[in-house]
Amino acid sequence: MSNDYQKISQDGLWTNNVALVQLLGLCPLLAVTGTFINGLGLGLATLLTLVLSNACVSAIRHWVRPEIRIPVFVLIIASIVTIIEMLMHAWVPGLYTILGIFIPLIVTNCSIIARAEAFAAKNPILPSVIDGFMMGIGFLLILILLGGLRELVGSGTLFDHSELMFGEVAKDWTLSFADNYRGFLLAILPPGAFIGLGLLIAGKNYIDLKKANVQTVSIQPATDQLTQ
Repeated sequence: MSNDYQKISQDGLWTNNVALVQLLGLCPLLAVTGTFINGLGLGLATLLTLVLSNACVSAIRHWVRPEIRIPVFVLIIASIVTIIEMLMHAWVPGLYTILGIFIPLIVTNCSIIARAEAFAAKNPILPSVIDGFMMGIGFLLILILLGGLRELVGSGTLFDHSELMFGEVAKDWTLSFADNYRGFLLAILPPGAFIGLGLLIAGKNYIDLKKANVQTVSIQPATDQLTQ
């Protein structure tokens, strides 16, 4: 069982990462990652939605008829997102205003309905929760990585506007790396998001290729010994 959980974790974080491999949820990923905090806020909301929707779908999987399963899954996801949206509106109104339409659009994120259909509808609650959590963490990491890189290159800062999520205590959390840096506008515009994501995907593919080459080299001597 531990090996199953290890595979679930590896799939969510790397092998089948929502953003880098499945290429799902790209609309919010590219639209809101102008800063680290924006990416963190949407990533946490998506993570919570994945965990709760997977848990609910798994819990009712034996009572939902196949022909109505998709509308039921969408209804569950929409209910969870509505609750999250109301909580964000109450507790982090500044961040809620900035993220805007992309919070309710979590309902249409293909990665969430895909995990409900492909995994949660076929597995017990605990593995489904872990699958949702790891897929959400994988998506969150790409959101904050892309947001951090775009903010750093585009504005020369990091963790700017942290008070939108963490309150007044976080006003001094902003890191500025150059007092006279004018910024690089392309990085915070939509083309910068595409370029940044492309570089992240290329980096992952390069790492996977290097690992595959290492495995091939390590397997080859053993094969030669067997043939001899």
